[in-house]
Amino acid sequence: MQCPRSDFAFAKPLRLLNAAQYRAVFDCAPVRAAQPQFLILARPNDLDHPRLGLVIAKKHVRNACDRNRIKRIARETFRLRQHELFPLDAVVLARGGAGELDNAALGKIFNKLWRKLDQRARNPQPENARPPQPSRGKARRDKKKTSPAPAPQPTPEQPGGTQ
Repeated sequence: MQCPRSDFAFAKPLRLLNAAQYRAVFDCAPVRAAQPQFLILARPNDLDHPRLGLVIAKKHVRNACDRNRIKRIARETFRLRQHELFPLDAVVLARGGAGELDNAALGKIFNKLWRKLDQRARNPQPENARPPQPSRGKARRDKKKTSPAPAPQPTPEQPGGTQ
């Protein structure tokens, strides 16, 4: 099934259509892009074009109008960038707070996420090649536990001291 990429349509070949296609992305998604309100999971496909799936849960976006608006803007930004994107199967997941964003903010976030996703797909980083992350304060807590401050000793002049 070939997808003509000369136009900017969002035809069926550009969509993830069934549970098996979604499951393949959820089971193995080496490429990710995230913002506080959205997460995009992706995996390379064997086609010559990217495909999009949307998971906008009622748990995170209560209002149906907001869910539909988010889906519409995600599809639109994907449709306009489809020719630039690496051939991936991508699933957009909404997180809490996504429904409060206005259309301009949604468009800006999705454009940034598509750029980030494309960059990561073209330049994959192996898992073991990541630089080591600095510790986040655990050493400080351990340090406090191992060397507690000495308790003040009563002096002979203070009540409770030996005279």
